[in-house]
Amino acid sequence: MNVKIMERDVLNPLADTEFNKIVLNPIPDRIGSISLLDNTKSGANIVLETIRGILGYSKVFKARKPAGAPGTGEQIKLAAEADLCILALGDCGSCTTWLILDAIRLEKQGTPTISVCSDIFTPFARELAVSYGAGNLRIVEVEHPLAGKPRESIVNKASKPAAQIKGILNKV
Repeated sequence: MNVKIMERDVLNPLADTEFNKIVLNPIPDRIGSISLLDNTKSGANIVLETIRGILGYSKVFKARKPAGAPGTGEQIKLAAEADLCILALGDCGSCTTWLILDAIRLEKQGTPTISVCSDIFTPFARELAVSYGAGNLRIVEVEHPLAGKPRESIVNKASKPAAQIKGILNKV
């Protein structure tokens, strides 16, 4: 049996462009409402509800969108109605891409954001944000994987990004 090993160059599709730097919106000192932008990935709704419960906000706007697509104008408008938008869940290539691009859209429209990505896809999310000029986009990590896990496991994993978000909010 012969095995032929070939080396190939793989190009990173994220160019080093950093064209227009995006200045993130500051998180307000007093947050009266939050929005939860759920991209319908498996476990995203549980992650967002766990975070909401730990943070304790009662005035919540909820928007849902397909994972592998951008949010519609109406979905983004609903998410932008709050003082802060928390987006979830980036745990694969296309859903992470659209999650970060939706966060950037919200930031450009004046709404501060925090995005939740799995630890496996966070490096990609950060690179993507940098390539769009938003290198300091707020991204927190949840342990991968969530898909196929029982609710209790997802709730336990969601406590880490909830603590990270609390830390971000306490610095305000």
